Amino acid sequence: MPVTLRPATSEDRDAIVAVFLDCWRESYVGVLPSAAIEAMTDARAQALWRRVLASTEGTVLVAERDGVVLGVTRFAASPEGDDGAVHSLYVSPRARGLGLGTMLLDRAYETLRAGGARSVALWVFEANAPSIAFYRGRGWLPDGGSRTQDEFGEPELRLRRGGEEPA
Repeated sequence: MPVTLRPATSEDRDAIVAVFLDCWRESYVGVLPSAAIEAMTDARAQALWRRVLASTEGTVLVAERDGVVLGVTRFAASPEGDDGAVHSLYVSPRARGLGLGTMLLDRAYETLRAGGARSVALWVFEANAPSIAFYRGRGWLPDGGSRTQDEFGEPELRLRRGGEEPA
């Protein structure tokens, strides 16, 4: 059965949280300290995605196959519309290799560029070598930006794609 990308609804929250927590609890093992992983509780994840799905800023898309949500991305244009950001990209560890991450990332990038964004940025944990390699393989390169958000407590790198005229 084919994969469908569609806008997320509040009814998708539990499925999105399941994908999100699977990534935190499986994909981030060995990448983030165990204290950071353990700090992402079910309640914290539910509150985060409740807030995200209630927001009118940006877009949340899910990748679904056979009625099961297997991935999610969240992205938005800057208030001026000249830049964009991919805020989240999570794919269930059980759906690795299906191309869902590429599908979601490409859709976010193409949507932002079609809306006038000259470039699009995203943040990735500095220690997350597999994700950095994934992004680099799709044309996302470090632009020198770095941060450590209080919410997660781990260093992140900013990657960027674009810079040419919008498509």
